Amino acid sequence: MNSPSPATQNQKIDPISNARQHTALVKQISSRLGFDYCGIARARQLDEDARRLEQWLTKGYQGGMGYMERNFELRIDPTKLVPGAKSVITVLLNYFPGQKQENDSPKIAKYAYGQDYHEVIRARMNTFLAMLREAVGDIDGRGFVDSAPVLERSWAVNSGLGWVAKNGNLIHKQAGSYFFIATLITDLELEYDDPFAKDYCGSCRRCIDACPTDAIVSPAVVDGSRCISYLTIELKEELIAPEFRDKMQGWMFGCDICQDVCPWNRFSRPHQQEELQPIPRLLNLSTSEWEAMDEDTFRTLLRHSPLKRSKWKGIQRNLKFIAGDDSIT
Repeated sequence: MNSPSPATQNQKIDPISNARQHTALVKQISSRLGFDYCGIARARQLDEDARRLEQWLTKGYQGGMGYMERNFELRIDPTKLVPGAKSVITVLLNYFPGQKQENDSPKIAKYAYGQDYHEVIRARMNTFLAMLREAVGDIDGRGFVDSAPVLERSWAVNSGLGWVAKNGNLIHKQAGSYFFIATLITDLELEYDDPFAKDYCGSCRRCIDACPTDAIVSPAVVDGSRCISYLTIELKEELIAPEFRDKMQGWMFGCDICQDVCPWNRFSRPHQQEELQPIPRLLNLSTSEWEAMDEDTFRTLLRHSPLKRSKWKGIQRNLKFIAGDDSIT
């Protein structure tokens, strides 16, 4: 599905009044804005997820991601984010690319090939809420994507969109796991989808066995501090721990190993989102070109890319580490 044009986004929707019609409207807007799937759950406190999150934090699996420890109550209770919240709308946006990197290029996670998804999806969620308000009147709501204190995968499961796999990712039965997840919490009363009740991973262990750093400690539990994505993006130390030497498998930014080996991703199909198309030159830069890139060029080339999160210094650190050089210049 192509990205929505401004003209499409601004189309008028006739005012309507009841929960069934509102629900149909939500699904219609989701599709119109280019999202691939949409599910709706009743807003409630996520008690079971709260216990799992508390155990995860107690074991230190968040590593240096201190933000995971903050706003605990906000993460588990949507009414703390939107007072009077009645519904949590969850949408999925496919990011599986149609292009591949050159084999000798430092590896970049597929989600980072194009424009920063935070920018892309945040704008659409703002439009989503504006279109709802235009149709149904004065409602309260907030859209969230990734960086906010919301348990997106839990809400996706509760709204019937899939299950959380052994690698910790959400899997949609017809389309795999290469999706961004976003939520819109609102005080609008809607009809709710049935939660996704079954785990279709079965006895498969491909993601667990393939992880070179043993970050998947048990089904659906990931020690974030050992994940290559954490080591190459979230870790702010000047040096990566020597124990991960020879385990990075060429990943410079993020990691897709546990998704690439997942059998369910045989259903993945290339997205058609213009903003997520690969940034020119990004996929074909060689190791030597990355190493020679100065900070000004990095900022210019990647000003709208997720790679800016690691910053130039972080990318240079990662390159040195996967090349076997611990020094930082």
